[in-house]
Amino acid sequence: MQAVEQAVERAVEHVIEAIHENYGEELCIDDLARTARYSKFHFTRIFQRTTGLTPGRFLSAVRLQKAKQLLTSTSLTVTDISHMVGYTSVGTFSSRFAYSVGVPPRTYRRLGGRRPWRSFPNGRIDGSHRAVTHTRSTVRGTISCTDTVCAGPVFVGLFPSRIPQGEPVRCAVLPRTGSYVLDDVPPGTWYAVACCPQGRPAGQGTGPSAAADGCEGMAVGYHGPITMHPGVVRIADLTIRPACPLDPPVLLALPDMRADSVVANLEAAA
Repeated sequence: MQAVEQAVERAVEHVIEAIHENYGEELCIDDLARTARYSKFHFTRIFQRTTGLTPGRFLSAVRLQKAKQLLTSTSLTVTDISHMVGYTSVGTFSSRFAYSVGVPPRTYRRLGGRRPWRSFPNGRIDGSHRAVTHTRSTVRGTISCTDTVCAGPVFVGLFPSRIPQGEPVRCAVLPRTGSYVLDDVPPGTWYAVACCPQGRPAGQGTGPSAAADGCEGMAVGYHGPITMHPGVVRIADLTIRPACPLDPPVLLALPDMRADSVVANLEAAA
């Protein structure tokens, strides 16, 4: 059974590699299924079981991830970038980018791939050390990291799917791994996602943010689905580890994750 699962995972990784290489082309489910050497219907099932997303949603996420990279690393126009990542309409591209990333393409470029913390209406700096009351709907837990990850400031948020995109229903930035609390969580089914730049010692505040583009250089952790009802408290512990090819891209433009910036915001909020 383990050999079968490993073979399926390798097939899905092969398809994801093909997506990253050909994201600008008109790829359809039939094309991706042929790459995996499965029937279309079986391929869709195993892809969603392995990644938590349909092939189409994963492809769309990769296209927007590539657009983020191009916006911060080139001087290409938004129109040129939209065509390069597979969109025929720059208007459609711009609206999907703004929804998924949190800011329009030109604003994302101007901000250098970061999003002002004040633009997160459901977020706050420091999601730890909060008293939990049973009159609120709360998600809380502990964020830890693997031995291979040295985590500094950590972003944690609740999203409708496994893709960190759109407006998180609740979110926080912690100065380091540890306990977190997200309260006043609305009813629904959510995924807790934690992410931070990988390989940066805690407390180090120099250098550019490595978290601007997708999962490259990122460490991530997932927990879910989490079903919330009024007045309930759910425990969602997350372990951050290096992002792998099966992880969906981090599309949301994160706030400035440099330690000195997080400390400054904590002091301002105190």
